[in-house]
Amino acid sequence: MKVLFITFYSLALFCTALAQDKECYQGHKGGSTSFPKSFNYGVATSAYQIEGGWNADGKAQSIWDNYTHTYPERIADRSNGDDAAESYSRVEQDIEALKKLKVNFYRFSISWSRVLPEVTTKKKNRKGITYYNKLIDLLIANNIKPMVTMFHYDMPQELNQYNGFMNSTIIDYFVSYADFLFKTFGDRVKLWITHNEPYVFCSKGYGEAAYPPLVHSPGVGHYICMDHVLKSHAMAYRKYQKKYLKEQRGRVGIAIDTGFYYLENLTIPYEAVERGIQYNLGWLAEPIFGKTGNYPALMRADIERNSLKEGSSESRLPVLSKKWQNIIKGSADFMGINYFGATYVDIPASPVFEIPSYGYDSNIIQYPDASWRRALSNWLYCVPEGLEDLLKWIRDNYNNVEVMITENGWSTDNRLNDSERIDYIKAHLQAVLNVINEGCNVTHYTYWTLFDNFEWNMGYTEKFGLFSVDMADKDKKRVMRDSAKYYAKAIESRKVPELEVDS
Repeated sequence: MKVLFITFYSLALFCTALAQDKECYQGHKGGSTSFPKSFNYGVATSAYQIEGGWNADGKAQSIWDNYTHTYPERIADRSNGDDAAESYSRVEQDIEALKKLKVNFYRFSISWSRVLPEVTTKKKNRKGITYYNKLIDLLIANNIKPMVTMFHYDMPQELNQYNGFMNSTIIDYFVSYADFLFKTFGDRVKLWITHNEPYVFCSKGYGEAAYPPLVHSPGVGHYICMDHVLKSHAMAYRKYQKKYLKEQRGRVGIAIDTGFYYLENLTIPYEAVERGIQYNLGWLAEPIFGKTGNYPALMRADIERNSLKEGSSESRLPVLSKKWQNIIKGSADFMGINYFGATYVDIPASPVFEIPSYGYDSNIIQYPDASWRRALSNWLYCVPEGLEDLLKWIRDNYNNVEVMITENGWSTDNRLNDSERIDYIKAHLQAVLNVINEGCNVTHYTYWTLFDNFEWNMGYTEKFGLFSVDMADKDKKRVMRDSAKYYAKAIESRKVPELEVDS
């Protein structure tokens, strides 16, 4: 089986490389041409990126408020999320945009600082709570299911004085926050995501110092961060199971960002692909959805060996006790996947990484194929085959767990005629339909994002939105791009429409 597995993914590489040209659409591969009636289409946003009102009505600062105000030079256009698309004061406009798309659900995040400005439930911000209640109620009134993310990068600044995710106290703080959300909104919200993209905010925030809180601790900090994220997620899940499930009947998961990995040629050892998968997807997925409740064996062995070589008495990767393994194993009702693209991987002939570091431990280099179409973002390439192979890998390795695509998107400039985004959406919808026809348990697709937003360190220079938003316009009017019309057509038809859309 191992030989066949290696051969399959090696061959898949060449199929992917040969198929990429001016369009990235891969085509139908047999089976039904329609999505199941139970399949759900949605769109996603996050609080800091769209809400604005950064200090309105009693909201406290998040680490992104503090970061963008203190270090404006770190943002490509020296902008911030102070106003953004002003969703905090434009709920009705957001609802109208969602209605035009005909989506089945809307994934948004709640700002911890807006509802609990002093972090704990000691002080509840009623105006912030009212905003989310209004949004949720309007969604339901318009037959749009709310999917709520509890944490999407924007930690309360108050928690940063305790070192944020570097301090194990964050576990209790987060569980208390999750408990508050379940109690306050759980009568209407039935889909919960605890953390969005822990790999990103842990590596960039606590390893590379590229995102707030600007901790430079490669090979140590982001392992500690991920450990605390994993434990806080699992404890929040157990809290819901014990206290709320019977009455609310909701579901709780986590959103893991991952690409897929290919070999450029057969002289590269297949081990590079396995290392890519385990050090990215497997880091969180293996403890939650695997058989042991522990980190991938590959990671544990690598990091312990490297730590001892460096003179440490114990591994830089925190050790999960049997107690924690039992709490973590099975602590999700579904796997959220944020997929944007794939890369080639190789194992360098000699170490090229800082010691210690995540790169040194994983010991792989990643790079794109020059023939793949690139978005405006320099990291984003259109590789729909990667989504197919990723979903089949999850099916085969995690007992065909239910998967929700919680983010998938493409960046452009501000044009409304965004044919490349349409092609990207078409290609990835087709990829999802192809694997559903092959037995993969994929139930939701979420496009990132509803409308143009503050795109972290890139500010407003990259546009992921189905709707264009002129941030300089006093009315922040949301204007449909051609891709929005295409996505609405896809949702209405429950098929993968041809590329032409009505202007």
